[in-house]
Amino acid sequence: MFKSKGTKLNPDTMDTLIGEGTTFEGKIKSEASIRIEGHVIGDIESTGDVTIGENGSARSNIVSRDLVLAGRLNGNVEVKGKLIIRASGALIGNLTAHSLLIESGGVFHGTSHMTAKESNASQQEG
Repeated sequence: MFKSKGTKLNPDTMDTLIGEGTTFEGKIKSEASIRIEGHVIGDIESTGDVTIGENGSARSNIVSRDLVLAGRLNGNVEVKGKLIIRASGALIGNLTAHSLLIESGGVFHGTSHMTAKESNASQQEG
């Protein structure tokens, strides 16, 4: 449960859960993945993935590796990898991502900026 300061967390593990019926206000910064089933007000930064479940919502700017959105998000998103907006999901805000998938019924209101993979960009320059 408690890790020593020198221990590096695995970003593939689910370390933080904001449960249904819970409201969290403040900034979240995590080295592991985060799942939101409740409500978050405040910025989220994760070196792992962020998942907002069907009953989850956030008024946040999010920076993460990947983002799966099945609930509602008001805020801007910067994803290093893939952003998936499920059929039940809604993003109201701008996004920057390498890959974007919006399922039928998913909502996106904002502007998008697609980034190239770092390895592809360095190959094209050379």
